Amino acid sequence: MRAIRNIGILAHVDAGKTTLTERVLFVTGTTYRRGEVHDGTTVTDFDPQERDRGITIFAAAVSCTWDDHRINLIDTPGHVDFADEVERALRVLDGAVVAFDGVAGVEPQSESVWWQADRYGVPRIAFVNKLDRAGADLDAAVESIRTRLGTTPLVVQLPIGREDGFRGVVDLVGMRAYVWTDRCEEIPVPQEAHAHRRQLEETVAELHPGALEEFCTKNELTDETLRNALRDLTHANKATVVLCGSAYRNRGIEPLLDAVVAYLPSPVDVRPIEGVDGQRRRADPEEPFAALAFKVNSTATGRLTSVRVYSGTLHKGDTVLVNGRTERVARILRVHADLHTPIDTATAGDIVALVGLKYTRTGATLCAPDAPLVLEEPVTQDPVVSVAVEARSAADTERLTRALAHLTEEDPSLKVTTDRETDQLLLAGLGELHLEVAVEKVRRTHRVEVVTGRPKVAYRETVERGVAGFVYRHVKQDGGAGQFAHVVLDTEPADTFEFRSAVTGGRVPQEFVRAVEQGCRDALAEGPLGFPVVGVRVTLTDGSTHVKDSSELAFRTAGRLGLRDALRQGVMTKLEPVAEVTVTTPEEFVGGVFGDLASRRGHVLGSTTRAGMAVVTASVPLAEMFGYVTRLRSRTQGRGTFTSRPTGYAPA
Repeated sequence: MRAIRNIGILAHVDAGKTTLTERVLFVTGTTYRRGEVHDGTTVTDFDPQERDRGITIFAAAVSCTWDDHRINLIDTPGHVDFADEVERALRVLDGAVVAFDGVAGVEPQSESVWWQADRYGVPRIAFVNKLDRAGADLDAAVESIRTRLGTTPLVVQLPIGREDGFRGVVDLVGMRAYVWTDRCEEIPVPQEAHAHRRQLEETVAELHPGALEEFCTKNELTDETLRNALRDLTHANKATVVLCGSAYRNRGIEPLLDAVVAYLPSPVDVRPIEGVDGQRRRADPEEPFAALAFKVNSTATGRLTSVRVYSGTLHKGDTVLVNGRTERVARILRVHADLHTPIDTATAGDIVALVGLKYTRTGATLCAPDAPLVLEEPVTQDPVVSVAVEARSAADTERLTRALAHLTEEDPSLKVTTDRETDQLLLAGLGELHLEVAVEKVRRTHRVEVVTGRPKVAYRETVERGVAGFVYRHVKQDGGAGQFAHVVLDTEPADTFEFRSAVTGGRVPQEFVRAVEQGCRDALAEGPLGFPVVGVRVTLTDGSTHVKDSSELAFRTAGRLGLRDALRQGVMTKLEPVAEVTVTTPEEFVGGVFGDLASRRGHVLGSTTRAGMAVVTASVPLAEMFGYVTRLRSRTQGRGTFTSRPTGYAPA
């Protein structure tokens, strides 16, 4: 297992993740031609929609070998609408390569995936890509990593040549220089590299006690000490190793693979996985079996469940425990994008696909029946945009329902509900593109013609001014056992939903307090304005019980109805989702871009100019962003681009 690396490639959209993955597969001999995104010949972007749109939509796993190590690599989407794909991948990875555009440096989605990786404690190395482009600047990109991501960058490579003249790199750890023409060649190390090596040693010594001791004794670090210190700092997330290159021109890929092997952890280097009840499992084939399902796919060959095996060994034909029920594993497959190789066993550290699991959902734990374990599920974002969908013909209505059920099973960030007023099916997701892809998948994969309405954003409501001492009595007598519950509630604004009890003297027993809390949570589904309620603190201050008629059901009902009426007595505010929009446009069009953002109720946060291009950042209500791409192209003669990411909710 020390020779396994489970890594992902993360980045902002168009930073070169998929091209980098293709070059890794080519250099390792896994493929015999270099796939290109613009030609639709990539291995990991195999879905027809990915090839049509030229972007990664679905996380895809591939395997390759380098220096006697097996690298299981997941190419992740860069578009913010598919952030949940990244979230689920990060949950099962041991390390990551974060790619940055050598011209743009840290971009908005770069920050998002960085914080996602921070949340799961995933060690990372950085690869500054596209150094062959006009305006590429390694120093500026590194400075943006330092200032915007809050990490200490440790630059272990220097570029040889600039922009179109970029042809190689200097390795400051091994003090070797490489250039690429038709193949990789070693050349003498430039003299200025020695000063950069000295600076690297000093920075590492400040961060690593073992390196500091050697540096103080010998006034320098050996290559081995430096390499070990870089690995330790990476594993502890105390600093970030930075490499550079050009994936498109196949320059810098071999040193990057060397760095993956040298600095990123193997399954045995990460801490044992911990269940929700505190149980721990080490990455050991002899431990009881435990795995996490992070992706479910319906394919022509059947239902595939992608899992990360954390401990134990799984054999073809074994029975596993999933959510309290047993399932039999019919087949185990080694995944290479859309190609699958049957294998007989999977052990700790493996990422494989299983066939035969009918009821396993994304985020479910698979474990040995005699050693139950439940792992924490990946975080799923709440949808912010919805669209009405209906089958073009009445005969397809049932097929549409089944297709939507398949979609939500494969992608938990999609939600399907029924509008109570219109009886329409509503498909909700993380953005306009997310919904477009989902609807197109219904048409292509499930062959159901659908009609969609105009997208709508998901509003929320919150408490602007609460009430104190609101009394609610739930009394019900219908001939049988009665129901009695008396509660007194205070409501006030808060950042999230909070519930607390200030009842004294046991006037409301603890089991009834929990029932009141559950009832209050039920009431949050729809507030006085008709939207889900967020940001309220509810305090149970008093209450009373009946010796015979009080029950948990009665107090849960009192909590639900009491909070509903208390919210109506207070003052509520409607909230709408807001996005941070980053527009890149030639300088001559920046005035028109400012005016258009202002007309969309946008608030400009800042702008910078670089190499004749202006980068404008603004906060804009999500409801105003529908169709923005067409307007931007018309105002900038097709030369403007933009990215956006949800940043939360604000008063509408």
